Amino acid sequence: MPKKVLIIGGVAGGASTAARLRRMDENAEIILFEKGEYISFANCGLPYYIGGVIEEREKLLIQTPEKFQKRFRVEVKVKNEVIKIDREKKEVEVKELESGRIYREFYDVLVLSPGSIPLHPPIEGIDSPNIFTLWNIPDSDRIKEFIEQKKPKRVAVIGGGFIGLEMAENLYHQGMDVSIIEMADQVMAPMDFEMAQIVHQHIKSKDVKVYLKDGVESFEHKDGLTIVKLQSGTKIEVDLVLLSIGVRPQSELAKDAGLKVNERGGIIVDSMLRTSDPSIYAVGDAIEVVDFINGSKTMVPLAGPANKQGRIVANNIVGRKEEYKGSQGTSIAKIFDLTVASTGNNEKQLNKLGMRLNKDYKVSLIHANSNASYYPGSIPMTIKLIFDLSGKVLGAQIVGYNGVDKRIDVLATSIRLGANIYDLKELELAYAPPYSSAKDPVHMVAFHAENILKGDLDVILWNELQRLQKEDVIFLDVREPIERELGFIENSINIPLDQLRDRLKELDPNKLIIPYCAVGLRGYIASRILTQNGFKKVKNLSGGYTTYKTIFSKNDQKSVEDRTSFIENFKENGGTMVSEKSEKIIKLNACGLSCPGPIMKVFEKIKELDDEDVLEVSATDPGFMSDIKIWCERTGNILLKTEKREKEFIAFVKKKAHSQISLKENTKKNISPVDFSPNEDKTIVVFSGDLDKAIASFVIANGAASMGRKVTMFFTFWGLNILRRPEKIKLKKAFLDKMFGIMMPRGSKKLKLSKMNMAGMGPKMIRRVMEDKNISSLEELIQSAKDSGIRMIACNMSMDVMGIKKEELIDGVEVGGVATYLGAAEESNVNLFI
Repeated sequence: MPKKVLIIGGVAGGASTAARLRRMDENAEIILFEKGEYISFANCGLPYYIGGVIEEREKLLIQTPEKFQKRFRVEVKVKNEVIKIDREKKEVEVKELESGRIYREFYDVLVLSPGSIPLHPPIEGIDSPNIFTLWNIPDSDRIKEFIEQKKPKRVAVIGGGFIGLEMAENLYHQGMDVSIIEMADQVMAPMDFEMAQIVHQHIKSKDVKVYLKDGVESFEHKDGLTIVKLQSGTKIEVDLVLLSIGVRPQSELAKDAGLKVNERGGIIVDSMLRTSDPSIYAVGDAIEVVDFINGSKTMVPLAGPANKQGRIVANNIVGRKEEYKGSQGTSIAKIFDLTVASTGNNEKQLNKLGMRLNKDYKVSLIHANSNASYYPGSIPMTIKLIFDLSGKVLGAQIVGYNGVDKRIDVLATSIRLGANIYDLKELELAYAPPYSSAKDPVHMVAFHAENILKGDLDVILWNELQRLQKEDVIFLDVREPIERELGFIENSINIPLDQLRDRLKELDPNKLIIPYCAVGLRGYIASRILTQNGFKKVKNLSGGYTTYKTIFSKNDQKSVEDRTSFIENFKENGGTMVSEKSEKIIKLNACGLSCPGPIMKVFEKIKELDDEDVLEVSATDPGFMSDIKIWCERTGNILLKTEKREKEFIAFVKKKAHSQISLKENTKKNISPVDFSPNEDKTIVVFSGDLDKAIASFVIANGAASMGRKVTMFFTFWGLNILRRPEKIKLKKAFLDKMFGIMMPRGSKKLKLSKMNMAGMGPKMIRRVMEDKNISSLEELIQSAKDSGIRMIACNMSMDVMGIKKEELIDGVEVGGVATYLGAAEESNVNLFI
């Protein structure tokens, strides 16, 4: 005799059970009860429907009751609520909601898929008419109708989870002023704090206000508005409130039937997804599952696990024994321009289980490009990999722009198959420049993890820094000086990586040395140099200055409020923000350039603009977004807005009127939009004639010039060869002078490398790499220096010794002595000897 299977609840778990069951058993009698009118809809798409990204409401309906019934011969009873389970009689009591009629149905097997509902805490004023939750299609209809009729301008989103942030983005794109309020110290609970901080900064960059560690005390509805009073005393006046503070399982029916539930109300099931009654199964948001990583009991309200559970239950009903092996919580979300993803356990979960960093697990944190750096659209992502001391992968988190989804899926698959970091590094992944690199980000994070486990690299994480005693530590910044212009760790010392081997004596070997660079790679190289030169206490700062800056940026609301205030004051004083009808907009393409390339191009271009013109800059370096902000602050120009397009970062910069700032002319009579204050200049003594050191000299010089600083370069001895003309100049010289001229390289293209010259192969290789990565050549950097008005002085004493005449030097070089250099040095706050 055919089995009679009743399914309570549709959507992911219930509908997938019914469909799979029919495919496995054509004769089973299947009835699906749903108290709403929709049995299968895209609840994850609701925020995008409200935001207008999904334009047609019908696209949210995956299956209508009529289509589902026709295709699968499942009797679908919508607007029918099961109000009681009689386990002894194996019957359910059902209420027909439209008529009020109550009837009973017998079952052989019962499947519970009741789902969950949004939390609705007893907060004063929470039932105000402009306060909504979003969980189903009727909810979305009510919100959309309210927006169309009331046209709200200000909205408060209570809760920083998936739905809350997705709604914040969609309401923002509809032109609303958005405030996000979260009681915890971070949004996105599946992420650890340092990863969530990237999200915080990105949200704030959109002028969205973020209130962390601050819950709602009350709502006050007055004259169509709601005043949201926070526990800190802050009051926010809004037109619309969206509650998104979590969910709870709808397990009342199971409890009333005497089925076992946990302390959170989750229905307890075994590995076959059977409840404490062997005739009743349960799936979806309402059930307790096993954490796949650590084996503990948990609840994971996600659509993916619910769909798989429905399939497994159907297989078990027809006798195909199958176990549900647990959930690992793989998730992904679009948060404005960012993609945020995680899988497995985070550090917070591990710490709750008593596991401790370096004792039970380790962390690899890197910044890697989405695809080959030389191909357009290559944008870094931040990857955090957590692994135990044997190398087994416990969890991963990624925040980035492009390619995050495929990397998290690779890592999630690896975790499910029990992979370790050594397996990850051996994966053969698809590669072509538009999609990846020969060493994929997954490989890179595995290599980094292996270095940590093998003892080749000792790292220190951001949250370990606060335990250090300042007097016992040296923070060693191995970046170039120009990079420090955009920020550095307080009390750190700067020794560029290429100079480190020659300056080891400047470091105290008895102190803990923490090298850091922008993202960690140069810091790793510095760590290897130090440890192999006898330094015993060396720890590379994980994630470099990029992570440090993200963590220790302001978490309060002041920066957003300051910018909002600035914009309002700017408008009140007659200024206008960028628009199609206002200022002249000039476009500048700085894509593919590495730091400080984009800033240098901005500096050069803005000198050509008229006052009040707007420069629209496109770049592919995410760091440009913060660099341009600092550059504008230091040069007196106005950063109007920034945005992320498909594969570019865009900044709009308004050139500030000359009448509002004090200017000085440089030696080339170019106008720089900055007041050159005393002791803000830079001087560089270029002693070396090595190609690599010459490149470094001009990178630093151009970077400083792009920040609006006067730069003087003093070339002496071997450095004079950089300035020689490539062609032979006929001049009368003494014998020794001629011999020097023959032996020395004539011009920049003949220079050798200080290391790995390899009979001339080294310079060719480094020039090829620079070309492939779209980095300016030495000759282009020299020309840029000329164009920027950088003062290049050839030491006349050294010229006499080396037998070099002024006619042999390139154009734009002046000849001077030590006094000329010292005069410039006295006006400088940075003086480098290269």
